[in-house]
Amino acid sequence: MAPPIPLLAVRGSDGTSLLSGPPTCEEHSTFQRDSRSSRCVTFSRDGTLFAWCNGQNVSVVKSSDVSVVTSLNLPKTSLLDISPLNTILVTWQPYSSKSPRQPSPHIQLCAVIGCRCPSWSEDEKIAVRSVNNELHFYENNDFQTIANKLHMQKVSDFVLSPGGQPSKVCVYVPGSKGAPSFVRLYQYPVLGGPTAALANKSFFKADRVSMVWNRRASAVLVTASTEVDKTGASYYGEQTLHYLAVNGETALVQLQKKGPIYDVVWSPGSTEFCVVYGFMPAKVTVYNLKCDPVFDFGTGPRNAAYYSPQGNILVLAGFGNLRGQMEVWDVKKYKQVSKPQAPDATHFSWCPDGEHVVTATCSPRLRVSNGYKIWHYTGSVLHRVETAAGAELWEVRWQPFPAGSFPERPVKYQAAPSELGTTQAAPTQAYRPPALRHLPATASAKLHEEELPQNQRPAAPGEKGLSKSALKNQKKREAKKAAKQEAKPEPEAPSDPAPVSNNQSEPSSGDPETDKKIKNLKKVSHLRHNSMVKPRPFLCPPRDFISPGLKYSGKMCFNIFESFDYTYRYIFQLSAKIYDNLTHAIYAAKVRRI
Repeated sequence: MAPPIPLLAVRGSDGTSLLSGPPTCEEHSTFQRDSRSSRCVTFSRDGTLFAWCNGQNVSVVKSSDVSVVTSLNLPKTSLLDISPLNTILVTWQPYSSKSPRQPSPHIQLCAVIGCRCPSWSEDEKIAVRSVNNELHFYENNDFQTIANKLHMQKVSDFVLSPGGQPSKVCVYVPGSKGAPSFVRLYQYPVLGGPTAALANKSFFKADRVSMVWNRRASAVLVTASTEVDKTGASYYGEQTLHYLAVNGETALVQLQKKGPIYDVVWSPGSTEFCVVYGFMPAKVTVYNLKCDPVFDFGTGPRNAAYYSPQGNILVLAGFGNLRGQMEVWDVKKYKQVSKPQAPDATHFSWCPDGEHVVTATCSPRLRVSNGYKIWHYTGSVLHRVETAAGAELWEVRWQPFPAGSFPERPVKYQAAPSELGTTQAAPTQAYRPPALRHLPATASAKLHEEELPQNQRPAAPGEKGLSKSALKNQKKREAKKAAKQEAKPEPEAPSDPAPVSNNQSEPSSGDPETDKKIKNLKKVSHLRHNSMVKPRPFLCPPRDFISPGLKYSGKMCFNIFESFDYTYRYIFQLSAKIYDNLTHAIYAAKVRRI
């Protein structure tokens, strides 16, 4: 049986249309384009229903034959959602009232086949809403009766796990008054008690978080972000990545480069996750469930990652303020398939068949050059549409299909045939002025040296011919050796050599006792100078400098330092003796007069 052909919904200023996917890429044969400006479009989870609002009413049709299921008079509807089993249609419209006493509801739940928008489990047995710092749980779509509650102070966000029963919920509570923020996992219906949480992770640096479950609902990745980076390293704040598993394991994912976290995505197999992080050029690394790096894609101009629905292809792209470069990788072999370029693209999504993608330039993100392209992952452009002058493209959306609808196919490395060709990025060279173009080219310095992928880097000496386990053991030994080297105490600096005695003749004062004291003072001053002790002020002459026959006056006080030349000390000694002798003579003369 041939696989189905996915549909592509296109919404713009010129109306809403359905396009048959590749290889035909033509307008849907039975759907008549709605030329009225559309506010929103959506598909059901299994892709069997298609709904849109054209500013007059909300229409729901079957995707297969476009037969009308229902039509509702809700002209101001801005958002649409359909429950997993196609039993509930949720519409959202701006709050308005005809009179202060009779406000109209802005959320309505309508039975198709019969506040905040609820989140459903895939079997619709549980629905969850956040109401006044509480999580209200409803069972079997009975929104009149609250089956269970999870009351936590200041619950900011929650995410319900995918898959069937038992359902789990991840709850985020921001910190306040010095208390840390935390994320907890609960399994319904056990929501109360100190041991009810399956896992708990607390952190201080968090103003907001984004939580992503894997497809098996066995683990969740939490990206915590702050509005301001206190270190001043990043204008976009600071981000950290945390891992929580339902078995209670938690970990902080150690990233190998500083900078913001641009994107985090789980593989469809739920055994690995890919992180795009670091200052530009950004680094991309794949981690396993132990938060150990599996493969490093090096650095480049990227800010997003997209796994194919089958999980065998990974696309690394740089959209937004980057030049739109895409790298297509074979995940099993970690080999690059193609490197197309989609400049000015604002949207990217995989086709459910796992072989085609769509890129689009949509308004209001970019109001010029609006249009979309359908690609083969080998880089070939299969279909291209550009909007007319004055028209705008608002949204493109693939029709979803249940898992397993499209089998996994072998990865091709040769470009698929196409009349529009490919957009492989041509190798670029640095600009050279005309006067230098006849000279041989010289190596030019780059602002950022990009790292090569892990399997393209030159092997270090001694690593050739070693198996993966041998390389791992070798790295462990090197790390252990480096840790021992760091733990060793540093050798002490050699002490200063002993002062060399000077045998040259020194000036003598004629008094052996005075010469001996001056020599001792020189030794003390030299020792103090070598020990790097700050010289203390020498405020008054020591008593040893004064002759025993004279009376020490103590009236002289000079601010000299021990580091002065010793000649000045000798002069100071003589001047002190003369001053004391003169003072004694003047005192004796006064006594005689009396």
